[in-house]
Parts: sequence; C-alpha cells; structure tokens
Amino acid sequence: MENREIFSTITALPPVFVRLDGRAFHRLTECLGLEKPFDEFFHKGMVTACTSLIAESGLNPDLAFTFSDEISLYFSKLPFSGRVEKIDSVAASFAASALTLAFGGTTLLSFDSRVIPATPEFAVEYLTGRQSEAWRNHINAYCQQALIEEGMDSRKAAEQLKGLTGKDLHDMMHIRGFNLAETPAWQRRGTLVYKKLTEKEGFNPVTQEKVMTERSAVTVETDLPLFTKPDGQEFLKRVLSGP
Repeated sequence: MENREIFSTITALPPVFVRLDGRAFHRLTECLGLEKPFDEFFHKGMVTACTSLIAESGLNPDLAFTFSDEISLYFSKLPFSGRVEKIDSVAASFAASALTLAFGGTTLLSFDSRVIPATPEFAVEYLTGRQSEAWRNHINAYCQQALIEEGMDSRKAAEQLKGLTGKDLHDMMHIRGFNLAETPAWQRRGTLVYKKLTEKEGFNPVTQEKVMTERSAVTVETDLPLFTKPDGQEFLKRVLSGP
C-alpha cells in the first residue's frame, strides 16, 4: 500500500515559507459577530495561533507573519526530513486547532497550506511583498465596507473598486473624511511573531551572585516598520538571522 503513496516522499530543502490561508473565513463574520472591515478579536486570535505554531507545535518555525486570514511561516530548518505533505498537513491542522481554541471552540475552521522554496535573500523579498499585500487588502477592505454602508451590495462594491489604484482608493476614503494612514499599524502592515533573545536575571548558587542570562522568547511585533524602507529591510535581515 505504501508504494501508492507517491506524493509522501516529495521533500523540500530549507529555507522555505509555508503559507496558510483561511478557508471560507468570510462566514466567521456572522458566526462570531465580527466587526467589519477589521476585528481586533479576530486579529488577536490569529496572533495567538502564530504564537502557538512557533512555541508549541513542534514544527519550530523561525517566524510567522500574519495579516487578514493569512499566516506565513519561515523555516531555516525543516521538520519531518522536509516531507512536503507532512509539513503542509501538520501546519494547517495545528493552525486550525489553535485558532478554533482561541475563538472559544464555537465554529469549525480550516486552512489550506503550501510550501514555497526560499533563500535568505528571497525571504526579505517575500515578506516585503506580503506586507505590501497587507496594505492593499487593508485599503480595499475599508473602501468596500464604505460602499456597502452607503447602500451598495458587496458584488457591486467589488466591481466598482476593480482596477482602481492605491491612490484612488486612498483618495476615495479621504473624501469621506477618513484617513487610512491613521488606522492601527497591524491592519496596514501586518504582525510579525518571532523568536528574540531577551535578558533575564538569575541566581548562581555556586557563586551566590545574581547573573544575567540570555533566553529565546517569542515576541509579537504589531507596530512594524515599512519593509520597503531601509530601516524595514535591516529589521527583516536582523530577524531572519535568528535569535
């Protein structure tokens, strides 16, 4: 029977990204009574899932970048000898379980998953691209919600926004007295969850002295720099180099 499991032996070499996307998450708005276009409870649930993926899943990704219903995990080392099927299935199922618990277990959830080969250089490019997508998602969501609140149905709203530039969308909200640049940073730039070295005070029983030790701790950064800017690029390179 195992000789028919023809996909189970497909492997990847690190580094890679594993991107998880929520499946049919639009129904959560009604199930959980979420606010539109963004909901802080949902956001905190996604951050909790990211933290669990890093600290508790056993997959040991270096970091997780999340916005909307998407999570990108970066691996400099791979579990399961790099077996793609197993990495995808475990990452997606663990994320769904963690998010279900974060939401109180009131509704069933699922993610799809894909492995994206990377290099350290491409990792910076990839995360920069995902942050840019977070911004596009952000402005589209606010503009579509504005049109819906003005009486337009969601299909017609999407059609009206199709093909408009970022500046067009920004101007559209500005006319309505809303500055998109003043929305919370996690909505505009996404959230990064990663391992960071922190200093902690300890006690040496041999010398009877207080000592400072370094430990790796999971850090959540919701106020990210723009990854397209030099300081953002340096930040990414520093985080990607590991704790």
